[in-house]
Amino acid sequence: MKNYDLFIGVDVSKSKLDITGIDQDNSLVLKHSVIKNNASEIQRYFKKILKDQNRTIIVGFENTGVYSVPIALVLHKMGVEYCQLPSLEISRSKGISRGKSDKIDALQIAQYLLSHRFKIKLSEGMENHIAEMRLLYTHREKIIKSIARFEKEFENQDFLPKEIQKDVLRSTKSILKSLSANLKKIEERLIAIIKDNPTIEKNFDLITSVPGIGKQTAIYLLITTKNFTAFKDARQLACYAGVAPFPYQSGSSINGRAKVNNLADKKLKSLLNMCALSANKYDYEMKLYFEKKVSEGKNKMLVLNNIRNKLLARVFAVINRQQPYVNTKKYAA
Repeated sequence: MKNYDLFIGVDVSKSKLDITGIDQDNSLVLKHSVIKNNASEIQRYFKKILKDQNRTIIVGFENTGVYSVPIALVLHKMGVEYCQLPSLEISRSKGISRGKSDKIDALQIAQYLLSHRFKIKLSEGMENHIAEMRLLYTHREKIIKSIARFEKEFENQDFLPKEIQKDVLRSTKSILKSLSANLKKIEERLIAIIKDNPTIEKNFDLITSVPGIGKQTAIYLLITTKNFTAFKDARQLACYAGVAPFPYQSGSSINGRAKVNNLADKKLKSLLNMCALSANKYDYEMKLYFEKKVSEGKNKMLVLNNIRNKLLARVFAVINRQQPYVNTKKYAA
């Protein structure tokens, strides 16, 4: 861990960035500044900081989706160390607060960096192909939801006269045809990106060798883990996905069972649930495990969650070994 002596907090919004910097004594070093949220302005500002300040710098800002992309790309290009922080983590670290302003938020982010300097994890720049895959996958989800909404139009067919709904149904069919065509193009592009990048393609093949893990789950895992560079082990990813159980006890009065936390990537959790159901149905080893635990009196959802964790463990095992999954039960006598 570097011995930073300038902690810069940045509050990110759509059109501007509020910036403040403090030193190790929590003294104000950089007075509050406001710059436009575009690459040229950000680069100009930090070039000046690097020139004027003979200090070891770390920059922190909330992960606000596309709004935080320009500063992340610029800092990565300039070699400035930074970390993107979850909004919830920042808000909970503030304690009791009254009122809110972008200026105060920037200072509080800087103070968070100072107080957590020994355990913060630096962010790494996302490669272009992973960024494109994330954008395509998000767009794919929107199209799928749109298709589901428009397909509901056909539920009226049996209840309304044809002459009333014919124009609507004709329009709906045209829209669905267009959406389906675009969905196909996006899925083809996702596969093309994977095939154009040998390391991603290798990991994709390894992940899909695990029984129960399908193509879409594999793609989402590649995006979420930044091709398995953002998480060091299966437990970390399980925590992120909301499938890792945590103890619930305190003193002698509270001694509840371990349970998962609601803070999770709900999309990944949903995908893992579908994978667990598939593995329980088609993977002989998982099926035996499920039946054994249920016969012992274990709750079915608890056992299913265990299977989710086992699947993540298998995924990380094949990635770490760089060898496809081998179903040893096939060779058992």
